[in-house]
Amino acid sequence: MLILNCGGTFNKRYNAILGELEVPFDNYAVETILNSVHLDYNLAGVLYKDSLDMDLNDRKMIASIIMESQEETFIIVHGTDTMNVTAEFLSEIFDDRKIILTGAMNPFEIDKVEATLNLGMAIGFSKAKIDYGVYICMNGHVELSSNIVKNKKLGIFEVVR
Repeated sequence: MLILNCGGTFNKRYNAILGELEVPFDNYAVETILNSVHLDYNLAGVLYKDSLDMDLNDRKMIASIIMESQEETFIIVHGTDTMNVTAEFLSEIFDDRKIILTGAMNPFEIDKVEATLNLGMAIGFSKAKIDYGVYICMNGHVELSSNIVKNKKLGIFEVVR
C-alpha cells in the first residue's frame, strides 16, 4: 500500500504569526496517526496544498505516481473541496488499482478524531477484498467515488445513487 499525502484541511495547522491555518510542508498529521498502526506501508508527501489550489497538472502528477508504482492499493489524503474532481480524473485513467481518497472537514490539529477515523477507515477498507476502483472514504462512508458527494451546505459527505 502506498499512502499519498496531498495536504488539504486534514493536514492544516495554525500559524500563530500569520494568524491563519496553512498546509505545512510535512506529513506530521498522517505520520502521527500511522504511528499507532502496525502495518507495512509507504508514505509519500506529494503535494502540500489546499485542494482548491490544485490544478490539472497536480492531478496528472498524482496519476503518474500511481501509474509508475508497483503497488496495487493507494490511499490519497486529499482536501475535501475538490476530492470528487480528483476521484473522477483518476477513475478515467485507472481500472486496475484500488484507490481510496480520504480527508477531513476539520484539521487534525483541531479535531484528531475525525481525521484519524477517516484515515483508519480507509486503511481498513483497503485491506478488504474490494474490487478495483476509485473510492471516497469520508464521514463513516466508503463508496465508489461516483456514489458520494460533499454536501457543502451541511458540511458532510453523502451517499447518492
